[in-house]
Amino acid sequence: MAGHSKWANIQHRKGRQDKARSKLFSKLSKEIAIAAKMGGPDVDANPRLRLAVANAKSQSVPKDNIQRAIDKATGGDGADYDEIRYEGFGPAGIGIIVEVSTDNKNRAAADVRSAFAKNGGNLGETGSVAFMFDHVGEVQYGADVADEEAMLEAAIEAGAEDVVSDEETHIIYCAREDLNEVAKAMETVFGEPKSANIIWKPQNIIEVGADKAPTLLKLLDALEDSDDVQNVYANFDIPEEVMESLD
Repeated sequence: MAGHSKWANIQHRKGRQDKARSKLFSKLSKEIAIAAKMGGPDVDANPRLRLAVANAKSQSVPKDNIQRAIDKATGGDGADYDEIRYEGFGPAGIGIIVEVSTDNKNRAAADVRSAFAKNGGNLGETGSVAFMFDHVGEVQYGADVADEEAMLEAAIEAGAEDVVSDEETHIIYCAREDLNEVAKAMETVFGEPKSANIIWKPQNIIEVGADKAPTLLKLLDALEDSDDVQNVYANFDIPEEVMESLD
């Protein structure tokens, strides 16, 4: 499972759903605003906006919130955001990619630098970590939508490259430039997905033991807590028994 998906599951396990949900709504609204400002308010003509709106709906963001974000961005009142990628290393040599959307680059840089420095990490140069990940499209469905064979068949027909299924989720991977078309094709078969995003997929996973896991989780928490941080990706796995001891 991709590192960011693993992190989402850990957040859920650690019982921070309410806080995480509030942050998620804010970040989804910001992505809608950025997409609308860059490509216009027409969902059908703006693939990035279409995906952003679909993701927001899948997470039960109210329609009024979605429309308000679009209206604000296209009405001249929205902030101008810079999109920046930071790369660094966490405990146990974990590679971490942080995607930032900010109206204050100095504040964002300070927050990211501080999170790494205070939690056993090291901020690296651009490109120091990205080569360990693949930049791909990802579409997610719940496992109850279809069995593995049906999901794989539909994904191949839609132009996807791979499907990874477990007892909770089907994750469909495709070339990032094909994401919009693959997501639309899958939607005609299975309905709206849980999410559809361009993500950084780890090429290899590093297992983190009980000695490093708490510090790594604190680092990821600190990054996620920044209002400027949109997404965090990392190439790690924490064994079940270690997570149980942390819980």
